[in-house]
Amino acid sequence: MNSKAYKALFMVIGIVTLGYMVYETGVDEIWEDIQRTGIWFVPVIGSWLLIYVLNAFAFRAIIREPQLPETNLSFWAVLRLTISGYAINYITPFVALGGEPYRILELKPALGIQKATSSVLLYSLMHMFSHVLFWLASIVLIVAVVPLSDTMLVGCGIMLIVGLVLGYWFINVYKKGFTVSTFRLLEKVPFIKNKAREFALKNAETLYEVDEQIRILYAERQGVFYYALFFEFFARVIGCLEIYFTAHAIGMEMTLAQSLIVSSGSSLFANLIFFFPMQLGTREGGLVLALKSIGLSSAPGIFIGVVMRIREIVWIMIGLALINKKSKTREKEVLVVSE
Repeated sequence: MNSKAYKALFMVIGIVTLGYMVYETGVDEIWEDIQRTGIWFVPVIGSWLLIYVLNAFAFRAIIREPQLPETNLSFWAVLRLTISGYAINYITPFVALGGEPYRILELKPALGIQKATSSVLLYSLMHMFSHVLFWLASIVLIVAVVPLSDTMLVGCGIMLIVGLVLGYWFINVYKKGFTVSTFRLLEKVPFIKNKAREFALKNAETLYEVDEQIRILYAERQGVFYYALFFEFFARVIGCLEIYFTAHAIGMEMTLAQSLIVSSGSSLFANLIFFFPMQLGTREGGLVLALKSIGLSSAPGIFIGVVMRIREIVWIMIGLALINKKSKTREKEVLVVSE
């Protein structure tokens, strides 16, 4: 599927999904909740602009290589790609990975398929790795701040072990790559092994190049690796402000540390149930459980979840608008060249 068809497909999916989200939430409820949130709704939306800016810093650092002038993309281009890619991820029904192929197709004309693929894959790995580190930091904070029962302490211990195992896996991926080994594994899976083998043989050079780029980032570009990791981790921390601002909008006393715990706990719950479209219901349930675990009233969890849903709707609209704007810009460029 070419870039133009891919954009058209996701524009349609985006509009349908947006309509569904608005319908499910209810226009009246959306307006009432925005009014209830009041002026606090501005920093809720604004906090995510800051998050996307931090994401874009990390993404651009991974893309850029001094010896390759074509990788020196403008910050605005990377920011646009960051926001629109996440907008597509919001509307992807399963696993929320639709934005990655879109980003590859957008970067391919400037960088080539190998560099585009490796850059997007490296950024996605960094994004997920920072999430694991954020969970680990949150577990330490939970144990230090929250009075825990024996059951909750055991749960934190299990989560800590799982997080450390995932962290170890990510480090191994950065050391050795994983695309070639993944396709070797897929070649043993019934029903898809022939297709996987055919794809691996056809794209062997690209797969090895992607693995080499992954290895180089960790082994030879460590400054860039830690720079990108810092911005991604910091973006996770900034994400807790959305909950902090919303809680204070309804007069709920919540500290920044508590908002970080709630943010981490709810995201962990939502990611465990990652196959729900747009995480419908799972985020709200996670917020209720997280608020209860730190001794706060769980009732506002639903309201906070709805405000977060409204924020998603706003940024999906912005992301789709950016996709459409880019398409129109390219059409104008083609017309100018043809004349």
